[in-house]
Amino acid sequence: MEPVQMAALRLLVVEDDVASLELMEEVFSSLKADVRGVGESSKAAELVNRERFDGIFLDLEMPSMNGFDLSRWIRNSSWNRSTPIIIVTGRDDRQTMQRVFASGATFYLQKPVDRHKLTNLYRTVRGSLYECRRRFLRVPLHTDVTCTVDSRQSTGKTWNLSQGGMLIDVENLKPGQRVRLSFRLPSSGTVIDADGTVVWVAEKRQGIRFEHVKNVEAIREFITEIENMDGIGG
Repeated sequence: MEPVQMAALRLLVVEDDVASLELMEEVFSSLKADVRGVGESSKAAELVNRERFDGIFLDLEMPSMNGFDLSRWIRNSSWNRSTPIIIVTGRDDRQTMQRVFASGATFYLQKPVDRHKLTNLYRTVRGSLYECRRRFLRVPLHTDVTCTVDSRQSTGKTWNLSQGGMLIDVENLKPGQRVRLSFRLPSSGTVIDADGTVVWVAEKRQGIRFEHVKNVEAIREFITEIENMDGIGG
């Protein structure tokens, strides 16, 4: 169950039928979500390239860019490539369902939609949406970090942290290197030991993807604490 104080989920709803769009906006808003509704797939395509959402509801039958195409577009976007996608469709044949998931969708909702069906679906997927947010949300973290590559040990600073990795400043790291990191969470004092891979390097900053983390639950609690304090992601 998600923490009571966690910032509201940010949902994008893409539906060209005005009545259906208004119903989905009303139902999800009543369930404490922050809803952005659009009636044109082209506008949705622009939004996903500049804003991060926690969940995206797509009508399959849309003019110009249909739900399949928009789903693939989202999976290639920088902000929402991992955001859960819920396809809304009146079709129920096997071929359509295969195409729905092949396009990158995570769930689907069968039309016609009504208040009861929308409420049940949202309550079903809400936990997954929160967990996805926790996995990819980055929060500021400025503390000392010890980095070990083979037998060489260096010290540096951290910039931010997510469940899946972190941004650090440690000299002489190269893409593809396996690293071992050790740092302390400032709120609890918990020491985190993590094995990871350097996935990119820029001037004075390196991106690390975690492969294995001890005390991962402490990282989850720290991220939730910062999110609740600052409203990150809301």
